[in-house]
Amino acid sequence: MAVAVAVASGSRGICSGLKQVDNNGVAPLKCCAYRGLRSCVVPVSAKARLSSFFAISIPRATSPTAVEDGSSNVTDTVPTPKVIIDQDSDPDATIVEITFGDRLGSLLDTMNALKNLGLNVVKANVYLDSSGKHNKFAITKAYTGRKVDDPELLEAIRLTIINNLLQYHPESSSQLALGATFGVEPPAQQIDVDIATHIDIYDDGPDRSLLVVETADRPGLLVDLVKIITDINITVQSGEFDTEGLLAKAKFHVSYRGKPLIKALQLVLINSLRYFLRRPTTEEASF
Repeated sequence: MAVAVAVASGSRGICSGLKQVDNNGVAPLKCCAYRGLRSCVVPVSAKARLSSFFAISIPRATSPTAVEDGSSNVTDTVPTPKVIIDQDSDPDATIVEITFGDRLGSLLDTMNALKNLGLNVVKANVYLDSSGKHNKFAITKAYTGRKVDDPELLEAIRLTIINNLLQYHPESSSQLALGATFGVEPPAQQIDVDIATHIDIYDDGPDRSLLVVETADRPGLLVDLVKIITDINITVQSGEFDTEGLLAKAKFHVSYRGKPLIKALQLVLINSLRYFLRRPTTEEASF
């Protein structure tokens, strides 16, 4: 695998014998090499309820000037990178859309990285609009031919794409949350998670509700959101997860026993998500 999620059980780790490396004063990283890839483990906050670590593989460029068929010009304004994972629009495939102004090429390396995750790219197309060039892929699991429904694999897809952006378009580093750890230039400003977090629930027909979450992005967020929702016996039917610069925007179609969420359950869900996503006020080590 090019990228795998290593949860507490260790079921998805890709390397052993990791070596600790310096991370410029931040929490130390542990890295290893695997079939020509460099894999680094990113510590997640101790508050995270599902996962302790995420193993993120960053492909090495074939040369210092390697660019994934796109423009490496960084003299103009850097656009906001966008990665959309759409589970709604196609019943048979997961749709992935990547936008970075007009700088992206054919993304062959990204497609190869997705194949290394055990996925098939069954369709790819490109379209242009005022926001730039949009690369869209329809992907399925190679061993079943069906769309991806595992939150851990969906998060691995997202991190794979973001890592390729950082590798082949290093100017995106200052526009992405992962740029603080893996990029050449961290974001100039950190998002205040308390201010950035918005959670709303709307009616969405007779059988489900629509949960909308916007918050500061970080590795593992998609997995943790789904874990919190399902921990209170709410079913996630489908949804969309967007990474837009430093922000993450999620839309989940949810239900409880085949029905929309009643007001009391909506309040429980909103409070649970706010508690998990809020900025910590006290260091856990102080207890």
